[in-house]
Amino acid sequence: MRHNLKQARRAIGMKQREVAQALGITIRYYQKIEAGDHEGRCALWDKLQELFGLDQRELRKNTNN
Repeated sequence: MRHNLKQARRAIGMKQREVAQALGITIRYYQKIEAGDHEGRCALWDKLQELFGLDQRELRKNTNN
């Protein structure tokens, strides 16, 4: 699970569906990224960094808890 990514999304009041739409991807694809089941492309992480205003290295951190 990528807790930092999830927290960043919640901090700006967005739902997974809204983030997926902003990125131009399916909600299922975004859910897999947030769950840590899929890495995602570099361009996607660039967009997430811009959207959330946080460094993508922090957003990418994957925890096992």
